[in-house]
Amino acid sequence: MTPARTATTPIELKTSSRYLVAAATTFVLAATWLTSPQKIDQTEIPAHEPDSINGEQVFWAGGCATCHATPTKGKRAKGDDRLLLGGGLELETPYGIFRVPNISPSDDFGIGEWNSGDFVNAMQRGVSPDGRHYYPSFPYTSYARMTVSDILDLRAYLYTLPAVENSVDDHSLNFPWTVRRGIGAWKRLYLDDAPVIATSSDETISRGQYLVEGAGHCGECHSPRSRVGGLRRDHWLAGAPNLAGKGRIPNITPAGKNVSSWSTSDIVFFFESGFTPDFDTVGSSMVAVQENLSQLPSSELDAIALYLQSIPEVD
Repeated sequence: MTPARTATTPIELKTSSRYLVAAATTFVLAATWLTSPQKIDQTEIPAHEPDSINGEQVFWAGGCATCHATPTKGKRAKGDDRLLLGGGLELETPYGIFRVPNISPSDDFGIGEWNSGDFVNAMQRGVSPDGRHYYPSFPYTSYARMTVSDILDLRAYLYTLPAVENSVDDHSLNFPWTVRRGIGAWKRLYLDDAPVIATSSDETISRGQYLVEGAGHCGECHSPRSRVGGLRRDHWLAGAPNLAGKGRIPNITPAGKNVSSWSTSDIVFFFESGFTPDFDTVGSSMVAVQENLSQLPSSELDAIALYLQSIPEVD
């Protein structure tokens, strides 16, 4: 005997619909909160008299010219052209093509109309002046560890450089990376201003840590990434695939062949000259990095070398 079906009453249908609407509303609110840009309010930025001379040193430590200088005939800029920050360099990665923006003082195409809050939020929170998330091809996850004073000094220096009237197209990315809003959730996992390695009581090593983990953003290339592009701190500086080209970025912990066998002065000499202790020369993408580092005082290079020699070995 077939049991009789129980009819769904209008009251039950209304109740079920309310539950669905409430669940959907909760999901939307949670997703909105999770993916919303987290900006620093202008009133939270401390008063600071910018120092463009220090800003120039931050500029070279951060390697800004390497990516933001407008390419010449498809190649990275050289010489004084490295100070023409009109952007346009294309970075081909597994996620698609990232196009580096104009950060010259141009009002129309660069950062000429940005205020200090706009600049700090871009550098430390990865948020544009109009409230959009920046993709982490811009290494704000490292710049988050910089001091606000250094960031404001950098801004002051950038404003001394020529304005470049160059418009740069948007990125060409593969799905789901085209969903920019999702970066908000990604940031909650990977945007952290805490030091990667436990801090040292040695002032020189602490300075090296600041340069490597912050402005120098060395971990962005020398550390492997998770499937969603976050840096793996458990393999900090242990080497990684080259996302923007062929080959592999080397291990620069004391387990790597160079840091393990080179003295502090050897590492500093490499940064200054581009020559290894056996007089081989720097190659690949490290050429531009070495050119930038060579602009720093030897005391800064010494600090970087000592930090690299002090961190845990990771194979």
